[in-house]
Amino acid sequence: MEMETEIADFLGKVTLFANLNERNLKRLSRACTVRSFDTGDFVVRQGDEGIGLFVITSGKVKVQKTTDDGREIEIATHGSGEFVGEFSVLDGAKRTASVVTLEPTECIVLASWDFNAVMKAHPEIALEILPVVVKRFRETNEKLLAVSE
Repeated sequence: MEMETEIADFLGKVTLFANLNERNLKRLSRACTVRSFDTGDFVVRQGDEGIGLFVITSGKVKVQKTTDDGREIEIATHGSGEFVGEFSVLDGAKRTASVVTLEPTECIVLASWDFNAVMKAHPEIALEILPVVVKRFRETNEKLLAVSE
């Protein structure tokens, strides 16, 4: 129970979940696990199935995309309190980028099937996180467009 409360408290400070009430944060926290990664580990790989959303509790990661001609483009770096993997979890598509740790990193992991089950049971959660996901999509899209020009 204590770990569930710690996770809910942490999630409440993350932009993606900041608009959720305490009850919905606890609902999500029940479905979470914690996972550790060493420096240089892939949290997710471009092209893989999107099976989880990752909230970084400590450490740092970089998001990179490999283009069709083999170039690697660094899209972003993220640290504690930030999240990765939200697109694939929401739309069920394959990962559009890889996420690699830059230092030892710990993440709260929310499996896509659990995340979707909670959102189906409590659709207000989806309505609260949607604006944050759209904002992230726009920022990523703008970065990719700028690099390709």
